[in-house]
Amino acid sequence: MSNKDRIEVLKTYKMYIGGKFPRTESGHYYKVLDGKGELLANACSATRKDFRESVKAARSAFGKWAGASAYNRGQVVYRIAEMLETRKAQFEAELMSQGTTKAAAEKEVQSSIDRLVYYAGWSDKFQQIFSSVNPVASSHFNFSMLQPMGVIALFAPEKSSLLGLISAITPAIVGGNSVVVLASEKSPLAAVTFAELLATSDVPCGVVNILTGKRSDLISHFSSHMDVNACVTYGASSADKKVIQHNAADNMKRAIFHSANVTSANAANPYLIRELQETKTTWHPIEVGQASGAAY
Repeated sequence: MSNKDRIEVLKTYKMYIGGKFPRTESGHYYKVLDGKGELLANACSATRKDFRESVKAARSAFGKWAGASAYNRGQVVYRIAEMLETRKAQFEAELMSQGTTKAAAEKEVQSSIDRLVYYAGWSDKFQQIFSSVNPVASSHFNFSMLQPMGVIALFAPEKSSLLGLISAITPAIVGGNSVVVLASEKSPLAAVTFAELLATSDVPCGVVNILTGKRSDLISHFSSHMDVNACVTYGASSADKKVIQHNAADNMKRAIFHSANVTSANAANPYLIRELQETKTTWHPIEVGQASGAAY
């Protein structure tokens, strides 16, 4: 049989939920096109049920991940960077297949590795920067420290599909949160391959969950789910912001909006970790009993 008679087998990219690679429960897929507009692959079109299952997985994984030491979380993120370094050629090829030039693909993969290393370094340092000992008038020590929020729903940028995904995920998980992220709709391939990398890394199952599909189909579910603690959107339109802010008010989840440009100078900074943390303040008495003068 000649090559002309052969039917090409196109890959169907699955989602990544709870450490597994399920197909969408609806059976619906959408076409992923290459840089020339020709069919490249099929990707799952995630539904509300897929999102709910992702939130359950993220919530189940949150306690153990949040309880890990900051140093350990930094080690895990650094390990992801090491693995991405060894698979640069594969990710560059996938970015190029969707229309990115060779030079731009090489730069994006390298920037993605650097961004993982950057946040891995901040893992055990941001607490010292943002925590404080507060002056009070009574006989107490007053401490403020940060704690992870919980489950974060993320909309990754449409462009810079690999760097955008990593830029959205990493500050959340470095701080001890678990995430559900919707990958770039037009260029989801690198995101799903990144999930395959995560599945063989040290990241516990459920800490990162990656969906593919249309933002318009999922935006109301991401922002209204009552077990989501924050909704972070990169490149939100005015209409998207209105929907998210309205739905987020139901359970007082944070609605956070960022520029879709993840290559700018401000695209990586410790304040992106800080915004996905809660501040816990503790009062500790200095003296107990005026007569004894006993102290802790």
